[in-house]
Amino acid sequence: MKNSKKGSGYVQSIQRAMAIIETLDKHGELGVSEIGEKLDLERSTVHRILSTLRGLGYINQNPANHKYSNSFKFFEIGNNVVQSLGFRKQAMPFMRELSAKSNEAVNLAVMDGKYVIYIDKIESPATIKVDLSVGKRMPAYCTGLGKVLLAYMPEAAVREFFKDESLIRYTNRTITNIDKLCQHLAQIREQGYAVDDEEYVDGLFCIAAPVWGHAKTVVAALSVALPKFLYSKSDEEIASIRDMLIDVAQRFSISLGYEAF
Repeated sequence: MKNSKKGSGYVQSIQRAMAIIETLDKHGELGVSEIGEKLDLERSTVHRILSTLRGLGYINQNPANHKYSNSFKFFEIGNNVVQSLGFRKQAMPFMRELSAKSNEAVNLAVMDGKYVIYIDKIESPATIKVDLSVGKRMPAYCTGLGKVLLAYMPEAAVREFFKDESLIRYTNRTITNIDKLCQHLAQIREQGYAVDDEEYVDGLFCIAAPVWGHAKTVVAALSVALPKFLYSKSDEEIASIRDMLIDVAQRFSISLGYEAF
């Protein structure tokens, strides 16, 4: 299988099953041959794994074209995971406060491997129309929320995440060099917040701050998203929103048991 990880700790059949699930998540409905081609797996192997996953309720098969897709069981599991994250409910009063003060969209996210996943948000009437819905996974290296979460990880772990892949250039502002990214993350750690100035989506400006847990680790990130194409705020207004964000994120962290502030 392409890009497979080998080692005594890996179970090949599980690894292949997860690769099929992730491929269906990325490409949508696919046939057995299409999955086999994308993953460099034998047709019989793909069919056997799909049959097992289908029997367990994780895969659906379209009776019209016989192609396969992931079932809503993953949505149910993901929703349960989000619900089990107690700070989501605790975050809402702080998010509402920040939204009311800034009059902008507010997002809450956590790390999911080398991606950032949005677990809650409050929309703004002026929010740029981009697919940043709850449950959406975005590349961490070029989003404000993701960069904050990466910044407080060991640099070696960040380099490990991206050692086997190129950093995709989404806009002309995207950082695509791992050394430059690590330098940028060090600056984020020093200043205590991250800025995404049209690095992932043209027209979107985002400021993000870390949320700390009782174990003195960053457990989530909060952000304020501003649509640059609608209007331009002054440096003073941006600084005011940044300070609001940092203050709210710190008070949220304290509510979670963090005592370093």
